[in-house]
Amino acid sequence: MSDHETGGMPSDEDLSLPKATVTKMIAELLPNDVTCAKETRDLIIECCVEFIHLISSEANEICEQESKKTIAPEHIISALKRLGFETFTEEVESVLKDHKQQQKDRERKVNKMVECGLSEAELLAQQEALFAQSREKFRTAQQ
Repeated sequence: MSDHETGGMPSDEDLSLPKATVTKMIAELLPNDVTCAKETRDLIIECCVEFIHLISSEANEICEQESKKTIAPEHIISALKRLGFETFTEEVESVLKDHKQQQKDRERKVNKMVECGLSEAELLAQQEALFAQSREKFRTAQQ
């Protein structure tokens, strides 16, 4: 079925999570002497995709009730509460706070670069010079 036939939306079969990422997350959570079968990993992925679908659908309904066109983090938190996942909201709010701080920090870095007064070409030249110095130090250290 083409994107045109599905209204531009991917089909449920097309929705998934990166297997390598999920495998890494599972390995980090399990003790070293415990492994996870591929079928188990695939089941976890299916459950996660279904959970995301459930939360996003509920958040979309909340968004529509508020006559909004964009799902905001607050809609996700409300959806979690509506669906009985109140225990997740504190962690979600904490992650959201951290994310907002990271965004502010990233903006400060961009502003700092703009405010330094150097053109992009000048900054690139300085970067290349620093790389050259570093390569030279590395070469002399190896000799």
